[in-house]
Amino acid sequence: MTLVEALLLGMLEGLTEFLPVSSTGHILLAGHFLGFESTGKAFEVLIQLGAILAVLGVFARRLWNIFVKLPTSRRSKRFVLGVLIAFLPAAVIGALAHDFIKTVLFETPKLICVMLILGGVVLLVVDRMELPQRYRDVKEFPFVTYLGIGLFQCLAMIPGTSRSGATIVGAMLMGVEKRAAAEFSFFLAMPTMAGAFAYDLYKNRDVLSAADLPVIGIGFLAAFVVAVIVVRYLLDYVSRHGYALFGWWRLIVGGVGLAALFIWG
Repeated sequence: MTLVEALLLGMLEGLTEFLPVSSTGHILLAGHFLGFESTGKAFEVLIQLGAILAVLGVFARRLWNIFVKLPTSRRSKRFVLGVLIAFLPAAVIGALAHDFIKTVLFETPKLICVMLILGGVVLLVVDRMELPQRYRDVKEFPFVTYLGIGLFQCLAMIPGTSRSGATIVGAMLMGVEKRAAAEFSFFLAMPTMAGAFAYDLYKNRDVLSAADLPVIGIGFLAAFVVAVIVVRYLLDYVSRHGYALFGWWRLIVGGVGLAALFIWG
C-alpha cells in the first residue's frame, strides 16, 4: 500500500500547500495514522517540488515579464529584492535548525494538532478584524514589510503553523490587502520551497536510494496536478470570501487529530 499512500499524501500536499492550513502538518498527521514512514522524513519535503512547479506554471507569464524587464524596470528590481529580503530569514534559521525541526518537531503529532487549532483561532480573528489595507500591489510593499513577512514565515518551521498562513496573516497585520497577501505568499513560496527541497535533498543524499524514487515520484506528480487547480482558484476565492473557511478547517482537523491521538495514540 506504500504507493497508494504516497498518492494520497501527494494529493493532500497539493491541496493544502498554498492554503493557510499547513500542508506539512496535514501530511505528518496523515502519515502518522496511516503508518507511513519515509526515509529521513524526506518524502514530506521533496514532494513539495510538485507544488513549486505548479505555481511556476500558473505564474509563468508574470515571472517571464518580471525577468525580461529586470535590467531596466525599477519595479521589477525592487520586487525581486523584496522577495529575496523576505526569503532570507527562513533560509538562515531553516539551515541552522534543520536537524531539530526534522528529528523533534516533525515527530510530535500533538504539537501539530495544537498548532493547527491555535492557527485556526488566529486566522478567524484576523479575518474579522477591520485592518488597514494600505498595500495592494505586491511589487510596491515597503522593504520593512517584505522583511516582516519573511520573519512571520519563520513561524511555519513549527509544523501545523502553515507557511502560507503565517505569511498571509503577517502581511494583513502590516496593512496588506487580503488578495495581495495571498499573491505574495505564492511568490515567496517559490524560493522558500525550492531552497527547502534542495537543502533537504542534500542532507539526505546518503540515506535516499533508488527504492525511494517511485514513492517520491508518485507523491510529486499528485502534488503537482492538485496544486495547479488550487493555485488557479485560490486568489479569486479569498477576494470574495476571505479566510474564515480555512480557520474552521484547521480547528476541525486539529480537534479530530487530538481526539484520535487520545483514543489510538
